[in-house]
Amino acid sequence: MESLKIAFFCWESLYTERVGGLARAATHLAEELAKEHEVHFFTRGAESCTINNVHYHCCLPQGANIVEYCRDMSLKLVGRFMEVDRGGEFDVIHFHDWHVVDALHELRDRRTVFTFHSTEYGRSGNRFGDWWEFREISGKEWYASLIAKKVTTVSGVLKNEVMWLYNVPDWKIEVIPNGIHPEEFSIEVDPGEVKKEYGIHPLAPLIFFAGRLVYQKGPDLLLEAIPKMLEHRWDLKFLFAGDGDMRNYLENRAREMNLPVKFLGYLPDKEFVRLLNSADIVVIPSRNEPFGLVLLEAWSARRCVVATDVGGLSENIENFYDGIKVYPNPDSIAWGVNYIVDDAEGVRLMGERGRKKVDERFRWNVIADRMLKVYRNLV
Repeated sequence: MESLKIAFFCWESLYTERVGGLARAATHLAEELAKEHEVHFFTRGAESCTINNVHYHCCLPQGANIVEYCRDMSLKLVGRFMEVDRGGEFDVIHFHDWHVVDALHELRDRRTVFTFHSTEYGRSGNRFGDWWEFREISGKEWYASLIAKKVTTVSGVLKNEVMWLYNVPDWKIEVIPNGIHPEEFSIEVDPGEVKKEYGIHPLAPLIFFAGRLVYQKGPDLLLEAIPKMLEHRWDLKFLFAGDGDMRNYLENRAREMNLPVKFLGYLPDKEFVRLLNSADIVVIPSRNEPFGLVLLEAWSARRCVVATDVGGLSENIENFYDGIKVYPNPDSIAWGVNYIVDDAEGVRLMGERGRKKVDERFRWNVIADRMLKVYRNLV
């Protein structure tokens, strides 16, 4: 079929400015599409470059707050876009999340796709906020869903949330999940040796959290669950990988309760993968999770997952088969870990079944083909 010329607008990527899971999702989708199509990626950064056939066009935004910053970024990226568009050559322009809505506004007459990776409502813990940033960002999300020619979401739960929040008609919105290259997260390691590097006995079960230390991700729920886990099994150890505005509170709370927890901060990818493959159980205690890339990462490493029954986690986990689903509260999280931690064969089987699901449903080539159908319907 005819090759397309595709533009991505996203405020982060793996090779320029990187904040969270959006960088990985957008970058890998762009790279998969670039195997057969011409892809240009407009984002923040110091220098433009070409990596894995994706052409990155960068700008350096400024702003007194996040809303002004993203507006400045969007307008600068539109300027970069005009430099390479040369009279309307791009077939599809794909915008990722609210940060680039001002760019979508400027290019609203083109063939546009807007992807919700989350909503401000969800990031606020399924609460309506009355602070000005909540209103501004939510307004931009509504406007994007109104003017984009097609809207996609990363899960069915997020689709329903967007339709409810912003009155988007069903015909306009489609679910395209995130994907993964599972080989990047599965390596041969000696778990006992890795545990020893972190001061953990090689035979002690390691419970691992990876994510931003923010309210949405629920690290406080996991922390408060630890005492009940230790009542069940005294030798459990806990590592939290990630950073965020709750870190100081969590560290102080862990000291108050004298818990066997270490906070590692942000980890380089290589070290994160080593720890992931050394963990016995990965806990995902999110209050809201539109998709949950860490689930695919854990499954890629054949790890057993205990996760809250919310959003994309609920949608993708088959309970007691490839993971344990729990309520987003400390008692339930503790129950889920205690249920499986003594069953070594159950832990192994759940990890293996998760990896099988990744191979069948979530490889990036499968996801890119689904997104291409959305593009071609517009073209």
